[in-house]
Amino acid sequence: MSSPAAAAPVEVQGHRGARARFPENTLPAFEHAVQVGADVLELDLLVTKDDRLVIGHDPILDPALCRRTDGPIPAGLAVRSLSYAELEGLDCGGQRHPRFPKQTLVPGTKMPTFEALLLWLKSSKLPGAKTVRLNLEAKSEPTRPELQPEPEAFVALILQALTAHGFMDRVVIQSFDYRILTAVQQKAPQIPTAILISENLLPLVEVARATGARIVSPNHEWVTEPLVKALHGAGVKVVPWTANTPEVWDRLMNWKVDGIITDDPEALLAHLKAKGRRP
Repeated sequence: MSSPAAAAPVEVQGHRGARARFPENTLPAFEHAVQVGADVLELDLLVTKDDRLVIGHDPILDPALCRRTDGPIPAGLAVRSLSYAELEGLDCGGQRHPRFPKQTLVPGTKMPTFEALLLWLKSSKLPGAKTVRLNLEAKSEPTRPELQPEPEAFVALILQALTAHGFMDRVVIQSFDYRILTAVQQKAPQIPTAILISENLLPLVEVARATGARIVSPNHEWVTEPLVKALHGAGVKVVPWTANTPEVWDRLMNWKVDGIITDDPEALLAHLKAKGRRP
């Protein structure tokens, strides 16, 4: 019987950077995740009115996360309706997320462009910045076409940025929108794609085959050991979201998932070390 130390390493993905510790999808959150040793930065991409890629989870801005200097954001304000110059006026680091009371606030932090993250990774002196990989969620809602470009145009913006900054070999592109994955596979078949799963009763082996995804990412609550075995048997990796407790981490590791997306990569890495799964 193999020892825990000999088991395959579990990839640690920092969800929205490290939103248990810093405001989500901000450069301080990504810096923290890199500093503590996360293998992957998981993040969300949106597109502004002037076709700038920005990092943010919500196509409709969340007043609980960002605010104007003179007060709250109006309800229903879409990122796609604003230029990046307009977005730059928002403070997205000065309000603590109600679910994460241990967040360190960084007032004045802006919603970053994707290019700003890539430039920071290239210039950072942190050793991990040279090796950390990116798991990019293209936020796309087929029933709300006004919130994002068409899939082909969206993917073209992402690939342009990755090519310009030399990150084509350090990335996975994921989405709930199958059309995004198809566009990636057509334009850059060397890039692995991951299908995000929004329902717990989907036949995931068939979904992976139909979408060409090399990775399936379901809610961790929907993962079972037979499901992991079936997906591995089909040559598909399993990377659940978003697991934040030792009990869940241990369950997923025992079932041999390939990675874990977590809001607290620092705590997960410490847990892995205590279990002999990290040096």
